[in-house]
Amino acid sequence: MPLVDMPLESLRTYTGRNPRPTDFDAYWDEGLAEVRSLDPKIERITVPSPCNFADLYHLTFEGVGSARVYAKLLVPKRPTGQGLLEFHGYSGHSGDWLGKLAWVAQGFVVASLDCRGQGGRSQDVGGVQGTTLNGHIIRGLDDPDPRKLLFRQIYLDAAQLAGIVMDMPEVDPTRVGAFGGSQGGGLTLACAALEPRIARAAPVFPFLCDYQRVWEMDLAKDAYSELRTFFRHFDPRHHREEEVFSRLGYIDNQHLAPRIRAEVMMGIGLMDTICPPSSQFAAFNRIPSKKEAVIYPDYGHEGLRGHDDLIFEFLCGL
Repeated sequence: MPLVDMPLESLRTYTGRNPRPTDFDAYWDEGLAEVRSLDPKIERITVPSPCNFADLYHLTFEGVGSARVYAKLLVPKRPTGQGLLEFHGYSGHSGDWLGKLAWVAQGFVVASLDCRGQGGRSQDVGGVQGTTLNGHIIRGLDDPDPRKLLFRQIYLDAAQLAGIVMDMPEVDPTRVGAFGGSQGGGLTLACAALEPRIARAAPVFPFLCDYQRVWEMDLAKDAYSELRTFFRHFDPRHHREEEVFSRLGYIDNQHLAPRIRAEVMMGIGLMDTICPPSSQFAAFNRIPSKKEAVIYPDYGHEGLRGHDDLIFEFLCGL
């Protein structure tokens, strides 16, 4: 079998390269405490729709940093108690309403997040020192305060949205799942780690894992290209390399993974050169709960044939 990364037997035991900050747990415990202290000022605006089995809403809430965060919300007229969080790929948005209706027809309440500052409606309130050129991984990387990392805010938005859904009268908080691909896969992991009541999670080729491994594989391009841009512009001789990767460790899902309590089914293409398999396994191998890696040997960072059906079956088991 051709390889773009380690052999599969090595991937199954790999636990990552990127350093973990010494105050990692305190960092995220403080973030969660900040979310709990907020008045989210939730607003729901009805969206006119010909759909005869669900009500559609524009949902907004106030997240950390006083940003208004947006999600599409779909509530079935005959809910089953199941809830679902959907997360989109890097630079994208929450997508069309139509693509979510199969879940709603099954009885799920569905909430689909727009990530701050990307292709949707959520606010990016900014306010960081240092460059914001070409990417959200590096947003806040040069700020003296690591709490200014933009993905800290996005991860907390995902967890906050999960809590909002769990508090809805149509939802049983023990029957909530999450899914998404690429950045959406990374946010699925982060959401399940920061909101451990998530019962099932179905990430697909997750982004935002083991940044140093990606760099060392010379794959800091495409989704990770901003890492190369940052070093070329701001640390061309890599004097700060250890500092940079340590700071990125705060938003590395391999370090959040041990907090996950959900049952996890992860889709992985072994020919993935966007989010290399080893970076994904770095997070997967640290998940302590029940888990399954569904392997596609000939697939890269693309639609995995038949995998959407597996996700549907898996999450319908909530």
